[in-house]
Amino acid sequence: MTGKKSNPLFIVILCIATVIFIAPVIIVLVNSFKGQFYIADRPFELPGADTFVKFENYINGIRKTNFIRAFLYSLFITVFSVTGILFFTSMTSWYITRLKNKITSALYYMFVFSMIVPFQMVMFTMSKMANVLRLDNLIGIVVIYIGFGSGLSIFMFSGFIKSIPLEIEEAATIDGCNPLQTFFLVIMPILKPTAITIAILNAMWIWNDYLLPYLVIGNKYKTIPIAVQYLQGGYGSRDMGALMAMLVLSVIPIIIFYISLQKHIIKGVVSGAVKG
Repeated sequence: MTGKKSNPLFIVILCIATVIFIAPVIIVLVNSFKGQFYIADRPFELPGADTFVKFENYINGIRKTNFIRAFLYSLFITVFSVTGILFFTSMTSWYITRLKNKITSALYYMFVFSMIVPFQMVMFTMSKMANVLRLDNLIGIVVIYIGFGSGLSIFMFSGFIKSIPLEIEEAATIDGCNPLQTFFLVIMPILKPTAITIAILNAMWIWNDYLLPYLVIGNKYKTIPIAVQYLQGGYGSRDMGALMAMLVLSVIPIIIFYISLQKHIIKGVVSGAVKG
């Protein structure tokens, strides 16, 4: 297969698709440096001498939205939710995969079934229960996110664990490892590529989520999507420049997170292909 020429048409199609996907982000970035009255009139033009406002939109957006506080709230919720999802679902997946009986099978299918239930079907009853159970706070919403993120995570972890030879765990047991040592010292390192993929998927979802935090914690703890939404304002009071700037700042952390972990995903995929 080495030396096989790439298909030029395929490369052109990929380049066009890349431009289409990146174009909205570039447009937002360009308009974040323009005066708000020029954004609607000339949205596709680069900032010029009369439209360039330097970092004024960013300063106004940070001041109006209290962005630093919103960032810390979003960071707290995302970090602890993703950590909890990885910790609990990895162990649950290992347990229900290795201990095969009717109960574990029922649990597995319940988690899988939760993936196909639309959030809109349960959002009102969920927000009411969260209020009754005193989960309408930062710790409570982390618990809720762990519950909502369990379905997909257990499905992915279970599929990967099934491919791990049972002999590896038996060898660890013979060497004197108890179940916890077997999981954390033997199984978890093998699950690293899948864990990173799950972490990225859940982090992107939780960081950008608007509806669940709005329903559960509302204005008490404004996350970034809620804070940015308040820049919409009413008719005639929408600050488009600050809105564009805050959208750029809200996207940067998740892009950095993805890029920093991308090499681990590629390494895991290549490693799995070689071993398979």
